[in-house]
Amino acid sequence: MLFFLENKMTVVAIDIDPQKTFTSVCAGELPVPFGDEIVAELNAQAALADYRAVSKDAHSPAAQWLCASHAEILRPTGLPDAPESWVAHAMIGSRGFELLDGLPDVRGYDFCVWKGIEPDMHPYGACYHDHAGRLSTGLIEWLRDVRAQVLVVGGLATDFCVKESVLQLAKAGGWRVLVNRAACRGIAADSIARAWAEMAAAGAVLLDDAAAGGKRLFGGVGGSLKSGSAGFQAAFTLPCPLSGCFPHAPRCGLQSACPSNPQAKTP
Repeated sequence: MLFFLENKMTVVAIDIDPQKTFTSVCAGELPVPFGDEIVAELNAQAALADYRAVSKDAHSPAAQWLCASHAEILRPTGLPDAPESWVAHAMIGSRGFELLDGLPDVRGYDFCVWKGIEPDMHPYGACYHDHAGRLSTGLIEWLRDVRAQVLVVGGLATDFCVKESVLQLAKAGGWRVLVNRAACRGIAADSIARAWAEMAAAGAVLLDDAAAGGKRLFGGVGGSLKSGSAGFQAAFTLPCPLSGCFPHAPRCGLQSACPSNPQAKTP
């Protein structure tokens, strides 16, 4: 009988900025084409996980990066932590600030990041408030605290906040990052394609959707990826999210308690 690390192998679903500001509901803000269509896939990936986290844009009417029209978007601002201008969006308390219909209330998540509250900051990634990657939002630390080993990510928009969050998570290391393409929508075809390429180059695994991705990546085993489940155990026939070994190499130091090591027996 193989020895599985029950309650230590943890899957976390992360919803990146799934807000009405990025849909046609708020057409005057920053609508992403078909941005309101990701709810079912976000909920499906959450059903695979032990924990669920969310990030939300949360902006002030005093934001220093504001511009008056869409024609002025992406102009340089001179601000180190908000280098590009944007129209007003996701203003705290507004309709655009709300999560998409069909998602949990924020209290239904295990962790929440509010991004861009400071007037001179407009982060894209969910891991840092600043663009230099020094001022943590606490997401990485929380993931380490719950011993996350597999992250399943989706949200808005593919070519901005999803991409930057995935790159930050991949760089932080210590877990395997899976991106659910069906749970993402982006702004433009060319920038979306570049974003997928950047995420893959950083080591992220791109899933077609929650269901097909589970079958493709986890040895044809469907169902949950929660700790101790068959789907989760099968996932670890992939390169180890801790060491990158396939399976664990002798140098790993985990082989005596490794679910992908046939030599690891119960005591």
